Amino acid sequence: MQNQITAREVAYAALFAALIAAGAFVAIPLGPVPFTLQVLVVLLAGLVLGPRGGALAVGAYLVLGLVAPVYAGGTSGLGALLGPTGGYLWGFLLGAVTAGAVARHTGSGLLGLTAAALAGLVPIYLLGMAWLAFQLQLGAGAAIAAGGLPFVAADLVKAGAAALAARSMLSLPLGLPAPQTRGR
Repeated sequence: MQNQITAREVAYAALFAALIAAGAFVAIPLGPVPFTLQVLVVLLAGLVLGPRGGALAVGAYLVLGLVAPVYAGGTSGLGALLGPTGGYLWGFLLGAVTAGAVARHTGSGLLGLTAAALAGLVPIYLLGMAWLAFQLQLGAGAAIAAGGLPFVAADLVKAGAAALAARSMLSLPLGLPAPQTRGR
């Protein structure tokens, strides 16, 4: 296992950071949390780039958002990272890592990639709703109703789409780090 980050990893991470930012521009307000396409790209980054590359991509996006308006609704800065929806942004980091790590164990088949994408949703939801509850002083039920339930169906579709796209991308000769099942 290599410890140095390669130029290829940096290039792919930059590409996915830009795609995450583009996904933020599709922002439909649904109460305190907007619907965006970011979750799709975050999961795809983890599935395609693995846990390290996915973390690099989301980390680059989060850092970029400190100085450029690339978060949902054209927001930026530390206030957005610490505001009511900041937990979702931090959850993106763990979501990409989780999706990538699970994909490393389940392999590059569609079922394994779908399971990995679904696993990647868990930290996004947990961190997002917990931080939303803390920031807005909501009970657990209210946080779930405002920051979880309105998004479940769409996020399940996004997870499936990310798995399909990852399966296609991993079959291309792009030099991507294809997930390996344990023992192979």
